[in-house]
Amino acid sequence: MRTGKIIRETRETAIDLTINLDGRGMSDIDTGIGFFDHMLTLLAAHGRMDLVVGCNGDIEVDGHHSIEDIGIALGLAVKEALGDKRGIQRYGTFFLPMDESLVMVSLDISGRPFLVYDAGGSMAPMIGNYDTELTEEFLRAFAFNAGITLHVKVMYGTNSHHKVEAIFKALGHALRTAVKIDPETAGEVPSTKGLL
Repeated sequence: MRTGKIIRETRETAIDLTINLDGRGMSDIDTGIGFFDHMLTLLAAHGRMDLVVGCNGDIEVDGHHSIEDIGIALGLAVKEALGDKRGIQRYGTFFLPMDESLVMVSLDISGRPFLVYDAGGSMAPMIGNYDTELTEEFLRAFAFNAGITLHVKVMYGTNSHHKVEAIFKALGHALRTAVKIDPETAGEVPSTKGLL
């Protein structure tokens, strides 16, 4: 099993996170931010990864520190679980429709972290106690700490809940494809350089 575990404590957050890339999509999430719990649950389910996240953060200030730091921890855990990346498919792209919204996520487990994020216009500032601006902060923290090139684009949509939810679901599917072991190249690093 490809697993990663990160315990990260700062003056703003205390996070205990475990991921199993070869799981069944089970999750146990408690961040103190209800909508974000829902998004991480969806990420795990659609990525077929088992994910446990506990976070005690300064959400009395706002959700920024918790959401960004969980992105950092998740990225580090995925990187740990991937090891030397032998046999992975490396690339994943997924288009996900949710009612009136359509989202594209495309990623490369490249070792070269980058984020391109296009929210497709305005979003409601808040969904429950979740600040929608923090979607980009989470994605950046995740991509840069996992060593992933990540492109996220909301093609269109009007409902902010649908757009953010489609992002997390599509990310799960794209990541599931990219981390999957290709039986034809199971012992090889998927790069002409021989290193990712």
